[in-house]
Order: sequence, then structure tokens, then C-alpha cells
Amino acid sequence: MNLKWLLMMAGLIIIWGVSWPIYKLALVFTPPLLFAGMRCLLGGVLLGAIIWKTRARIQWRKNWKIYVVTGTLNIALFYGLQTEGLKLVPSGLFSVIVYFQPILVGLLAWLWLGESMTITKVLGLILGFLGVISVSAEGFSGHVSILGIIFGLLSALSWALGTVYTKKNAHSVDSLWMVAFQCLIGGFVLMIAGLSSEKWTSIVWNDTFLWGLSFGTILGIALSWILYVILVKTGDASVVATFTFLVPMLAVVIGTVFLNEPFTKLLFLGIILIVASIYLVNKKQKQTAKQVVVQGEIGT
Repeated sequence: MNLKWLLMMAGLIIIWGVSWPIYKLALVFTPPLLFAGMRCLLGGVLLGAIIWKTRARIQWRKNWKIYVVTGTLNIALFYGLQTEGLKLVPSGLFSVIVYFQPILVGLLAWLWLGESMTITKVLGLILGFLGVISVSAEGFSGHVSILGIIFGLLSALSWALGTVYTKKNAHSVDSLWMVAFQCLIGGFVLMIAGLSSEKWTSIVWNDTFLWGLSFGTILGIALSWILYVILVKTGDASVVATFTFLVPMLAVVIGTVFLNEPFTKLLFLGIILIVASIYLVNKKQKQTAKQVVVQGEIGT
């Protein structure tokens, strides 16, 4: 984990953290599935156009299954289930369910990728999840639907599976084209779902919607997923997933600063727990690196 990696992670957390309040404003003027489909599809088109000169790296016959699986897990199912679930469950509770993902990633990466699983890492993952519960607690009020909870769990599972699958296959395919095709394929599926259940005429093409769509297309989808795939490719999937605990925390802090939402004791507690979580999960990584150096010196 070097400075470049940390800067990329910081950029990703900021983009995803800012996305929540921006999308919240834009969704007043657009049906959710169509909005998700549009920004994913346009993000894929934009990225594909930028990297078109490298199209020889696509290798469709060899890699089409990877493109389809990542598009299905990371985009179609993740955003689709998230969009439908938010209609049925309070936003605070739903964010807690979705951010069960890092714990699932830690487990799947241990079982599937052979990443380490220690007591320190388990404790860190649990503290991070408790931190998300704390920062999201204010949004727990409202009707709770069992179907909404199931959608939330499935959304977390699809994201976790997509993350581990991406890590497993990242060195077999060009990272940029993986992102482009997952956005194109997933965005197309979301657009079909949106057009079959929502009305295109419900979209209000005002400045707020266009700003939200532009942000989502360029930063929220294209750039953020490039960063995420590269980070997962170059680091432990469980470590990357743990850093995403910062996303709901940052989203709540932004709401506090810019939308005049209250800064509560639970928010403060959540921040402490999430920071402690990231420290504990990465503490073991540093120790492991030192042990490797020592073992190498002993061996020589």
C-alpha cells in the first residue's frame, strides 16, 4: 500500500461519498431505474470512446464471460436491487444492509482467493459494520419491508461476489475494457428494466437532473469503477472493501455540513469505529510485510 494507492482510494471514497447527496437531489426529477441505467450506459459509452484506440485488448471471444459476469454482478444486480430496495426500506437501514458487503468480501476472499483471515481482521470488519450502523441510525425510522431487506442483502451479496470475481480475473483482462463493458452490459439491462416499469416522460430535464446525470456518468460510474477495479486488482479485496466503510460516513458528514443535517453522538461514534476498523484490518497487512522481510533476512 503506497501513496499512489492511498490517493486513488481517497479519490474513490470522495466520489462515492459525494454521489449519495447528488443522486438524492437528482432522483426527485427522474425514475430511479432509468437514472441508474442512463448513467451506467453513458459511462460505458464514454469510457469506450476514450479508449477506443486500444480495442485490440478487448479479446471478446476470450473474455466475454468476464464482461458479462462483472456487468451482471457489479452493475445490473447491484444497482437494480439497490434501487428497488430503497423504495421499501428506510435509507439508513438499507445502507447498513448494503455495507454488510465488506464482511462478505472478507469471507469470500478468504475462501476463494486465499487472503488471510485473522482475529484482528475479523474484529476490524465487525467494528466497521458497527460504525456504519451508528452513522446510519438516524435513517432507521419508517416502514420496514422483509422484501426490501432481502433486496438489500442480495445487493450486498452481488457487490461482494462481483468484487471477488473481479479480483480473481483482473489479470486476465484489460482493466479499462472490463469497466467499459460491465457498464455497457449492466446499463443496458437496467435501461430495459426501467423502460418496462417506469415512464420515460417522467424525467424532468432540468439543471439538477442534468448535473446529477453528468456527475454520475463521468465520475460516479466511469472514473469511480476504474479506480475500484484497479484498487481491487493491486491490493487485497478485503482491505479495499473495508475502506468503503468510509462512504456512508462521508455521505452523512456531507449531509451535516451542506444539507444542515444534525451532527449526533451516534455519527461521532460511527466515525471512531470506522477509523478503528480500517486501522485494524490494515495493521495485520503491515505486520505481514515486516514478517516477510525478516524471514527473507533469516533465509539469507
